[in-house]
Amino acid sequence: MYFIDPHVHMVSRVTDDYERMARMGCVAVSEPAFWAGFDRGSVDGFRDYFRQLTDFEPTRAGWSGVQHYTWLCINAKEAENIELSREVIAMIPEFLNKPGVLGIGEIGLNKNTMNESTIFREHLELAAKTNELVLIHTPHLDDKYKGTRMIVDMLNERSDIPHERVLIDHVEEHTVRVAKDDGFWCAMTLYPTTKCTPARAADIIERYGDDRIMVNSAGDWGPSNPLAVPDFIQEMRHRGHSEAKIRKIVYDNPLEFFGQCERFEFNPPE
Repeated sequence: MYFIDPHVHMVSRVTDDYERMARMGCVAVSEPAFWAGFDRGSVDGFRDYFRQLTDFEPTRAGWSGVQHYTWLCINAKEAENIELSREVIAMIPEFLNKPGVLGIGEIGLNKNTMNESTIFREHLELAAKTNELVLIHTPHLDDKYKGTRMIVDMLNERSDIPHERVLIDHVEEHTVRVAKDDGFWCAMTLYPTTKCTPARAADIIERYGDDRIMVNSAGDWGPSNPLAVPDFIQEMRHRGHSEAKIRKIVYDNPLEFFGQCERFEFNPPE
């Protein structure tokens, strides 16, 4: 089955991972800007990173026949540095019209701090002014419910960002309704040790349905599996779900959400 991984950090993966994903049916990936494992010290560091995301990664993905899309932001971990964050946000428009850029992300909260909230709101202001899609990171573990609620409340303060143009990522059993009930899109991340397993993700689908929801690997430089989406496909098959239902979650839903971006160009597999 063809699938799209709507959240995977391929700059941290080897080229062989693109090849393995393609062999399993991956036809496209979406790569949000994220933390590099250390705090970058200047806006030029982010400018070089955005060049990598928009220039080189699409080329590298293409070697395996995978279409590559990206998102731009300063992530929540580095948002504590207000001065640097504002310099990065002011620089982002230089890249927004690059082919394959889908919008602003992954923005959100990490420890639910005041500075993180300030920079989240300023990213939203940019997204509203430029009419961009928004991809949101929700906090880990104990901070997740509170942070997700804070994020939704801040989104609800605005009337200029339609909810159907926002994807709230890393939802779990206790946060999926917070996103879906307000009309946002959401996604489940399939991690080996944290977030969702394929079985838990399948449970959530069975309980909350397959509308406005997708799954991703969020593969990065930590413990993660870039083939997690095929694992979810197999879990759903083992439970007897139809191919059409599975395809909706791993292929049709990402296309529907990404298709709201006027720069989104997709070549369907033959």
